[in-house]
This record gives sequence, C-alpha cells and structure tokens, in this order.
Amino acid sequence: QTMNGIMKYINRIHRMGGVVYNSKLRDYGIAQCQHPYILLICREPGISQEKLAKEICVNKSNVTRQLAALEEKALITRKQDEQDRRIWRVYPTQTMQELLPCVRKVMREWNEYILAPLSEQEQQTLIALLEKVSERANLAAQETLSGREKQA
Repeated sequence: QTMNGIMKYINRIHRMGGVVYNSKLRDYGIAQCQHPYILLICREPGISQEKLAKEICVNKSNVTRQLAALEEKALITRKQDEQDRRIWRVYPTQTMQELLPCVRKVMREWNEYILAPLSEQEQQTLIALLEKVSERANLAAQETLSGREKQA
C-alpha cells in the first residue's frame, strides 16, 4: 500500500505546492515553473541551456520556451559561448538577482508550512529518505535521457 501510493503523495504535494507558488510568485511576475530556472541561473551565471535542461530534467524545447519568457521580462540575458558558438550561456540580470530572495522566501515558507506537523526528527528523517529516493530517480532519468541521446 505505502510503496504503491508514494508517487500519489509526491505528485499531490507537488501540485499543491504549484498552486501556492503560482499565487505567491504572481506578484513578482513569474510563474511557478520558472522558479527552478531563477535558482540555477543565479547560482551558476553563464550556465548553458543544455545544463539547465539536464539539471531541471526537462526537454530542451521547454528550456528554450521558459528562457524566452524570462528574457522578455528582462530577467536574463543569453550570449553565445565564445569557444563553441553552438552553446548559449544564460546570465541573470540585476532584476532576477533582486527576485531571488523573494523566490527563496516563498520556498522556505512552503517548506516550513508543510513540515510543521512533523517533529524535528521526523523532518530530518523525511528529508534524508526523500534525498535517497531522489538520487535513485535522478539516476534512472539520466540513464533514460542518455539512452535517448544514443538512439538519436
């Protein structure tokens, strides 16, 4: 029962988080699906579009679409790599850097809210277990993605 239902609960938490994130991030003019981009681009200015796709685990066309939206809002700039013209590097603008604490605040408040019913020990255990499961899921996703690339 528990193992069969784990994805049901993870998906439900993700969807509910999306509702809350969308509501709170709307004030800043960004969508819930854009917050991982903001975190990564600010953490790693000059990240390639390909690495963004791999880190967020979405296809390249989704990355291109989201980056176009962020560029339209003057949150990023894109520049061709000087050594390899096929690679596009993504940089945060000052506006995006100013948004970063707001995005982090929304994430922190959501995490605090959903973890509130748990004791400190339960929170630590849950996070440790989710990290283990996440690493395993990431391994499967990367193997699947590299398998697709080999076939192409």
